Amino acid sequence: MLVDTHAHLLPYDYPADAPECFPRMEPVDGDTARELVFGAMRFRAKDVFFDAERRLAAQDASGVDVEVLSPMPPLLRYDLPVDDGLSLARHVNEFSATLCQTDPTRLIALGMVPMQDPEVATKELAAVKEQGLAGVEIASNVLGSSIGHERFLPFFQEAERLGLSVFVHAMPGPTERLPASAMGTYVVGVEGAFAAASMVTGGTAAACPGLRISFSHAAGGYPLMIPRHQYFWGGSWNEEPRDPERAVMPDDGPSPLEYARRFFYDSLVFDRRALRYLIDLLGADRLLVGSDFPAMPREEPAGRTLASMGLPDDVLRAITWDNAFRWLGTEPPR
Repeated sequence: MLVDTHAHLLPYDYPADAPECFPRMEPVDGDTARELVFGAMRFRAKDVFFDAERRLAAQDASGVDVEVLSPMPPLLRYDLPVDDGLSLARHVNEFSATLCQTDPTRLIALGMVPMQDPEVATKELAAVKEQGLAGVEIASNVLGSSIGHERFLPFFQEAERLGLSVFVHAMPGPTERLPASAMGTYVVGVEGAFAAASMVTGGTAAACPGLRISFSHAAGGYPLMIPRHQYFWGGSWNEEPRDPERAVMPDDGPSPLEYARRFFYDSLVFDRRALRYLIDLLGADRLLVGSDFPAMPREEPAGRTLASMGLPDDVLRAITWDNAFRWLGTEPPR
């Protein structure tokens, strides 16, 4: 059994009277695909993005039992005016909820909210829950601000109160320090690390101990940097007991590693050696399966690398199945 917790959807179309700043989905001659047009972006979207029956067939073909669907990240346009951003979010959320009605045991959706206005985003969470969506996807930064900034704390507190899951998708932004060709590789990794680290260093993790939050691509470089934070906090190597004489940070509560082990991480890291490190440092109970499908092809079958690692049956089942429903806060379907 396998849950793909990192899979994306796109609406089939948008209202004819939508604001000019909305995306468009244009037909492709002689094909069932449609082209997403959003500002300067052009993206050819196969029908599996918006056709529930095609999604279910694709699941069967790759050995996936359940998908957690989130909006394709380019839809997370926090630069839109807040009213337009809210209208776009509501349209995408309605489409997502309707798509999943085809088979709610195999299709579970996350919504989106206009994070450019944290107060509006926070209020919209109630509507997300009322629609039957399992939670929300947000970008790793909001117009350059880390999600752990104090102004987003009420949003995460409300998500925790409502029992909604949060999926943080790394969103690369322009930088002069790396070429544009690095946006999808190194910049994604840096973004994931900034997002997760900001939740700890900004105090949100402490303020929201029951928040169920996951990070795409195992939060990029974050897991490799946690031991350094742990050393500065505790003054010791290898998570040994804290040495107050060497520690340069106050003992102000849980350790950095304890906070990191409250989060979930999709295991889309492309290498079994990286997976072993994540299991060893963070724990198998923190990992989820993710694929970025259909923006990226899945392994065939899904989870092939995990299955090749010789993991104990209970560990493999946790990563491929049980952890996903703990993150979602629901019982697995029968």
